Amino acid sequence: MDHDVAIIGGSFAGLSAAMQLARARRNVLVLDTGAPRNRYAAASHGFPGQDGRRPEDIRNALRAELGAYPTVTFRDAEAMHASRQGAGFRLSLSAGEALTARRLILAYGVRDTLPDVPGLSRRWGASVLHCPYCHGYELNRRPLGVLASGEAAMHQAMLLPDWGPTTLFTQGSFAPAPEARRMLAARGVALEDTPITALLGPAPALEAVRLADGREIAAAGLFVAPQTAPSSELGASLGCIAKDGPTGPYLAVDALQATSVPGVFAAGDIANPMANATLAAAAGVMAGVAAHRSLIFDPDLTDAA
Repeated sequence: MDHDVAIIGGSFAGLSAAMQLARARRNVLVLDTGAPRNRYAAASHGFPGQDGRRPEDIRNALRAELGAYPTVTFRDAEAMHASRQGAGFRLSLSAGEALTARRLILAYGVRDTLPDVPGLSRRWGASVLHCPYCHGYELNRRPLGVLASGEAAMHQAMLLPDWGPTTLFTQGSFAPAPEARRMLAARGVALEDTPITALLGPAPALEAVRLADGREIAAAGLFVAPQTAPSSELGASLGCIAKDGPTGPYLAVDALQATSVPGVFAAGDIANPMANATLAAAAGVMAGVAAHRSLIFDPDLTDAA
């Protein structure tokens, strides 16, 4: 085998996994396309020890730290296909090259599909956001909105008043039940059924939203729950079982980040419906440790079907 472990994805989860394996002196390959999900965010918040730093700077620092370990190799390449080969796996890369690894860690994340509202995509990661814990504090209690695309909007709308006065724009996508309306009212959330047709202000900032009837409502931040899909089909091609999450599918893993396919582990947004930098890094640590344990205690993947 060319490598002990191949890690597909070079953001927080993948790099955290690589660190554990590097310190075990294992031969590790990290494949990275250089297009992480968080590339649109100006800063990462709530990540212990990294609060307020640019995600790119955090990744670069992690890569620099891993550079001190001689058994780690980075490749700026995309893994196009993966299959079982003996007691390991074969990967086909975008340039046509093939390589083998005894274990795989899938950390390639997900991609977002945003609601089709004029001006929204230009503000993604700056004033159009998905996580109040990551970005709410910086909005300084200014007016906020939730752009509904389904029932998940109810959850966001209930949380957001702690960060600023909140309006739930239902967009006609769902009608809160009477009890839900009472809960929203108790939190001071305003309901607006007239659809948003445009976002206003110098992008990427947001000042207000325009409604279909011409009214404008002030908003410094608009929270959405974009639909998500895997950034790669590797998990599916390997036969990893997936689960349906609130915004899209994700790979099912156990407490050790093992997928349903022996020898394949997954971490980060591809294996958790809750997107969070700290959780992704922690899952990467577990995946790296578990992959190392697998190499020792199940070297031939004897538990494979």
